[in-house]
Amino acid sequence: MLEWLRAHPFVTWIIIFVLITYVYNKVFKTRKLPILKDAIIYLMLALGSGMLLFFQLAGLPIVLSLTVAVVLMLMVRIRYYVQDRENRKS
Repeated sequence: MLEWLRAHPFVTWIIIFVLITYVYNKVFKTRKLPILKDAIIYLMLALGSGMLLFFQLAGLPIVLSLTVAVVLMLMVRIRYYVQDRENRKS
């Protein structure tokens, strides 16, 4: 898989950008920002994704690490959903 990601850098950059945007929206975004500030944040995320792409192409497992982070976040959301449903029943 690492060879495929290395052979397709634009697709790899998009994957990194989507994963890092999901992490930002679920962890760090606490309130709605004005549109210009939001645009600046996403521009910085795009630039940061480029830096992470460089590390990915150098051989570090950036996409894999971000995927694990997103999966763990989804597991926590599922756990909170189940807990909330059990609390409503009792």
